Amino acid sequence: MNQEILINWSPQETRVAVVEQGAVQELHVERTLERGLVGNIYLGKVVRVLPGMQSAFINIGLEKAAFLHVADLLSSIAARHTDFDAPTQSGATPPAPLPIEKQVFEGQTLLVQVIKDPIGTKGARLSTQISIAGRSLVYLPQDDHIGVSQKIPSEQRKALRQRVSKMALADDAKAGGGFILRTNAEDAKDAELADDIAYLRRTWASIKTGSKKYPPLTLLYRDLSLLERVLRDLVAEETQVIYIDSKEQFGKLKVFGETYMPRAVAKLQHYKGERPIFDLFSIDDEIAKALGRRVDLKSGGYLIIDQTEALTTVDVNTGGYVGARNFDDTIFKTNLEAAQAIARQLRLRNLGGIIVLDFIDMAPVEHQEAVLAEFKKQLAKDRVKTTLTGFSQLGLLEMTRKRTRESLAHMLTEVCPACHGKGQIKTSRTVAYDILREILRQSRQFNPREIRVIANASVIELFLDEESQHLAELSDFIKKPISLQSDITVPQDQYDVILL
Repeated sequence: MNQEILINWSPQETRVAVVEQGAVQELHVERTLERGLVGNIYLGKVVRVLPGMQSAFINIGLEKAAFLHVADLLSSIAARHTDFDAPTQSGATPPAPLPIEKQVFEGQTLLVQVIKDPIGTKGARLSTQISIAGRSLVYLPQDDHIGVSQKIPSEQRKALRQRVSKMALADDAKAGGGFILRTNAEDAKDAELADDIAYLRRTWASIKTGSKKYPPLTLLYRDLSLLERVLRDLVAEETQVIYIDSKEQFGKLKVFGETYMPRAVAKLQHYKGERPIFDLFSIDDEIAKALGRRVDLKSGGYLIIDQTEALTTVDVNTGGYVGARNFDDTIFKTNLEAAQAIARQLRLRNLGGIIVLDFIDMAPVEHQEAVLAEFKKQLAKDRVKTTLTGFSQLGLLEMTRKRTRESLAHMLTEVCPACHGKGQIKTSRTVAYDILREILRQSRQFNPREIRVIANASVIELFLDEESQHLAELSDFIKKPISLQSDITVPQDQYDVILL
């Protein structure tokens, strides 16, 4: 399976598309002013303990207090600790954790790590078990366990565990800590693993020093940027090439890759084409489609995808497809195609949490089994953990997909104030970035004397305040003045770029 990774970089936003067989499978967006928090380590302060919920609220310096459940306390994790490779024994009951009110108290300072970004009205979720991800390993400084990814063949796990255990002792026997071998550790050389161990332990030493030196609410460690995580997390054996359209960031990423991901550097290329890089595979069109409810299938059927705070539902419809020999075959073929499309949409939209799939009712049991097998096959391509049940008595398929960050729709859109939540429009910042890209596109094709932007007052206000530097930088880059005009009659998600 051929895979290409496209990176569109600008000072205000980084966008990454994973393309397989010519179709976009994943989209990742990171904004300079709205960078995710997962992986960050803070010195937090307990502001409230809730025995009834067995949880606590921790102030880590954000607008909303973060959430810490008793199950995410280090003592609770250690109590239920089992081997990553060992099968779970049926009937085994994990020990009950010590009540949270006996472990933490208000005003206490805790070293915590964000494991889930704030989503909707919920604050960030925290853990007191620290883990630091490297190129091939994940370091668990408070643990002594050596675990191996289940994606690595079982016959190789024992040898890998012994190699890392030996190297960890050789590096610094007193430093301690445990490690989890990531999937790309399967082919790692001893020198690469040793470098990873040394780097991760140096990072942890710096965090420990900072925890004693700095006051509560201090950010002690920030996870890698999206650009760097592309090399660490997204590059796989099937990745053919990584295109990036910024010469400056290409140079920085190359230096980072040579240090931490040398095997990925050979796949890195600077895109120099005249057309915007996302135009190559119509990525912006795919983003627009991924923000809609309806997904059309090639056969004529379609999906309806609805996100709510509690869960996501996907409804499959035959639409205009009548091509099979009989009604049962029509339904079966539509469901098979839908299974492939749904798996792709889950990745593309980054849908997480509880997901309920309403396939068209199938009378033959063998048709249900075939659709379920096809869906499992497609889900196997997903790098995010999924759990799937069989068809319920109502013919519904229930599943969960791990959610650690906002979905694409929540990232790029907001509830429309005009329709009170019945529809969605792009955020003013999303529109502002669309305008910046449109100005750049127009300036490459034409040679205007001046460029004027007519947009909603909220977008113009953003350009005059938070995005003023980005607008000025773009004006300097294209060597043309850019003027702004506010128009209250223009909807927030619409604008005009006029060449003068």
